[in-house]
Amino acid sequence: MARKIFVNLPVQSLERSVAFFTELGFSFNAHFTDETATCMIVADDIFVMLLTHDKFKQFTPKQLCDTTVATEVLVCLSAESRGEVDALVAKAVQAGGSIYKEPMDFGFMYGHSFQDPDGHQWELMYMEPSAVPG
Repeated sequence: MARKIFVNLPVQSLERSVAFFTELGFSFNAHFTDETATCMIVADDIFVMLLTHDKFKQFTPKQLCDTTVATEVLVCLSAESRGEVDALVAKAVQAGGSIYKEPMDFGFMYGHSFQDPDGHQWELMYMEPSAVPG
């Protein structure tokens, strides 16, 4: 069986987060969605659980990170092209997110970043296929 990954992120407003990520083109699994959580589908085996703060606190004894002053995680997604990187960042800004860092161009690899409305940082990266070993 293929291993799956479920990234869990606390959100202040589940409704706002669903609207934001819907604007970016993501869909959600209704079987894992209620008023406290939703399962955002990133790829066949990659999911992001968006959890209200109260729901998230059920899974950890630690204090939640204040994303206005600290970074708890960088979520990095691959893209099919430089254009897709820039288009998704533009959609994120239009949907209520913000740019937190200028684009990075290493020639063979290109990336850009945005923050979602809760301050979680998302990196988008494209790498030239010829630069990938083997």
